[in-house]
Amino acid sequence: RRHSFEPVRALWVMRRPLRDLPALTVPDGVRVRSYREDDAEELLRINATAFAHHPEQGAMDAANLAERMSQAWFDPAGLLVAELADRPGLAGFHWTKRHSPDLGEVYVVGVDPDAQGHGLGKVLTLAGLHHLADDGADDVLLYVESDNAPAVAVYSRLGFTHAPADTHVQYARRG
Repeated sequence: RRHSFEPVRALWVMRRPLRDLPALTVPDGVRVRSYREDDAEELLRINATAFAHHPEQGAMDAANLAERMSQAWFDPAGLLVAELADRPGLAGFHWTKRHSPDLGEVYVVGVDPDAQGHGLGKVLTLAGLHHLADDGADDVLLYVESDNAPAVAVYSRLGFTHAPADTHVQYARRG
């Protein structure tokens, strides 16, 4: 404050152990599967609409997607997509990430705004958590904007918690 800075963004780290996960129940009419190369255009479409307001994630393009997929941590089996029986194309995705053999991350969960209301955020998140647990991870973390109430609610209901020390704050000069 003394230097005319004020907080403009708070990014929470939320965590949970992967033991005792809720059961994964995929509703009728929803199919969850691993990513295929021909899903790229749909994934980018959903990402652009779901994160249109997000300063970093919303700008992902084909080159950035390819760059992320070239990283050593990328596992195509850990990039899960959802389809709805009553509409063409993808309806959402959950991209998981591994930091170490014991620690996984909910890297990105995106749901097409036109497909909201089917519980896809919860289904996709749980599918990714089960993938990480089945692959040997013990714990998982995620990053979420503190003011993203719908996402924070989904993650909290799935057992994620946030400690005040796990907050990253971005500041900007006033005026």
